[in-house]
Amino acid sequence: MAMTASPDGSANLDSSFAPIPYMARTRAFYLALGYDNPYVWAHHDDAPFTPLAKPLGATRIALVTTAAPFQPGKGEQGPDAPYNAAVKFFRVYSGDARLDHDVRIAHLAIDRQHTRMEDSGAWFPLPRMRRLAEEGRFLLAPRFHGFPTNRSQRRTVETDAPELLARCRADGADAALLVANCPVCHQSLALAARHLEAHGISTALMGCARDVVEHCGAPRFLFSDFPLGNAAGRPGDAASQEATLALALELLAEAEAPRTTWQSPQSWAASRDWKRDYANPARLAPEELARRREEAEAARLEARALRQAALAPGDTGPASCFCSLH
Repeated sequence: MAMTASPDGSANLDSSFAPIPYMARTRAFYLALGYDNPYVWAHHDDAPFTPLAKPLGATRIALVTTAAPFQPGKGEQGPDAPYNAAVKFFRVYSGDARLDHDVRIAHLAIDRQHTRMEDSGAWFPLPRMRRLAEEGRFLLAPRFHGFPTNRSQRRTVETDAPELLARCRADGADAALLVANCPVCHQSLALAARHLEAHGISTALMGCARDVVEHCGAPRFLFSDFPLGNAAGRPGDAASQEATLALALELLAEAEAPRTTWQSPQSWAASRDWKRDYANPARLAPEELARRREEAEAARLEARALRQAALAPGDTGPASCFCSLH
């Protein structure tokens, strides 16, 4: 049973604050496009849990992202870019946490209608983490890690999560902050968090798809009720991003039991109309649904070809779920 509260422990009973039901939305969307084999999301009633063993100031923390390094020559990847399967990655990668990195989310099914992908601080908090580490708030692991999505759950659990664990251990990480973007990102990182916690590394997952994460059973989850692609704070808003990171660190240190969810007190906008749009077939005309079907099928085939080219024969897993909603 998830423990759900604001950081001060108060309950929020206003139904207008209900999060988007991403699992139901994506199911309805793909059925409306003509795909009649709905994806089965990962589900666990329990969750492993590793209490933070040291004071936060002595804890070495790694950042885990689903963002991809910018790849010149592979199509649009900047603000307002359409979905771009060409820049997907299929294995865990790592980068020097001391340096700045250009990582983007054009390969993911974030909310393109209500956010523009113009500020990487909304999905990649490494610069802010580096600054807080310099201030002595915690120790920053020497590398950040990119974690692949668009995977079978089997591959995530049996291949990608163990590889992430090995890299975190090699860096001496005691804990990890994982920042999710698309719906499948949330599942992949929840599964990764479960694996890390089961092997002694504490985690806090930052995300915007609450139903996906809690269905999977993440140990600790900071929920921001923002459009997908903004798990680390509102774009262009330094105060929002700083507060979101601070709250994730607080959750990491203070959670006392598994399946603990904290909700950020921040709001995206005065109106919550944006929640009605994402992957909602009822709000699309038949001709637009037909166009989305054509684009989704092209993205599925491209992603499958890229996955098969990137992975060794017999290493692809089932072509279970692609994520090209936009």
